[in-house]
Amino acid sequence: MKAYVLFCHPTRTSFMGAVLDRTLAALTACGHQVRLSDLYADGFRPELDRDDRAAHLVDHRGAPDRRPDIAAYTDNLAWCDSLILVYPTWWSAQPAMLKGWFDRVLVRGVAWDLPEGANRIRPLLTNVRTIVGVTSHGSSKFVNSIEGEAGKRTLSRSLRAMCGLRCRARWIALYAIDHSTPEQRERFLDRVERRITRL
Repeated sequence: MKAYVLFCHPTRTSFMGAVLDRTLAALTACGHQVRLSDLYADGFRPELDRDDRAAHLVDHRGAPDRRPDIAAYTDNLAWCDSLILVYPTWWSAQPAMLKGWFDRVLVRGVAWDLPEGANRIRPLLTNVRTIVGVTSHGSSKFVNSIEGEAGKRTLSRSLRAMCGLRCRARWIALYAIDHSTPEQRERFLDRVERRITRL
């Protein structure tokens, strides 16, 4: 397996950093090839500015513009067959840094295309067979269900649609982390390692 791991948390020594460590350990132990992007450590710029918007407008009408600051991310997406996203859930969805990555990287020519005369986009990430979201929620599963689980839907529906019909989405979440015990968090780390090993 060629796994591209995308990590999004401002503090590498956080609980999500420990989740990342377990994820990488499981992938390495299975002998998989791994590439890692740490958006905060990279200094990734998440905001879609005027130049980005102008490039997007050009992209929507013609050939995509491969911007140098996102080239490494698009190369990793083209290389992998598994995309694993490790991040905390804030305000019911992905952090702004990760949402900005979606906005700036998953553009025409990378994630999708719209052939001339077509009225439906064509997915381009057909090499990705598995998407895995590994996350934590401050609130309970019940509260997340009421809120609609926007982050989960972004991965399992929107992103997955760019990967073709054979792609499968997996969700590994620790709910109610704000009230969890050290033992519960350790059990979650063990679960992450087991689930990643079984991919």
